[in-house]
Amino acid sequence: MQTIECRTNSKVSIGVIPGHYATNHSHVNYYVDMTSIKTSMKMANEAAKELVATYASTHVDTIICLEGTEIIGAFLAQSLSEAGINSGADINVVTPELNAVNQMIFRDNTQKKIWGKQILLLISSASTGKSIARAQDCLQYYNGHLVGVAAIFSAIKQTADGVEVHTLFSRNDMPSYNTYSASECPMCKAGQKVDALINSFGYSKL
Repeated sequence: MQTIECRTNSKVSIGVIPGHYATNHSHVNYYVDMTSIKTSMKMANEAAKELVATYASTHVDTIICLEGTEIIGAFLAQSLSEAGINSGADINVVTPELNAVNQMIFRDNTQKKIWGKQILLLISSASTGKSIARAQDCLQYYNGHLVGVAAIFSAIKQTADGVEVHTLFSRNDMPSYNTYSASECPMCKAGQKVDALINSFGYSKL
């Protein structure tokens, strides 16, 4: 595993392992390990500090945390409530539930944190943007207003409808990172077996 430090804060880092990996949406040639940044209190706090400057002038009511980013989300909410336009505000931190068909839903007791609110979406990784699009559909259904998308790592600069994805790590940190549809994966066509199945929880070797 190679460690990559955040360009603006050496206390924040991720690990990358080259190989052939399958996600729910695509095949990729790197596994991006975010275990420490998601679980370490100190690193999560530093990551939140790096993200907060981008949204200091953006009114945020609720942070929706996807893919195990709740610790970072809590620190981000705290930092946002201490500076800028959100100074003194109480910011909600919530996580959607996935139903049987993998749709994001909010139960009756948490919908009031979404309905009519200014929403910041926090996600660990965006390789194709499909998870973000699914979250946008969810917000549209619950009448939440998306004001920003933040990611730990993103291979895309913006969503399909033009929403910018602000990220701590990007393709600039991994120039050789690539994502492919399963049918067009050159590694599969070359007969290279999949090393592991990966998702937001980690990886499972095959």
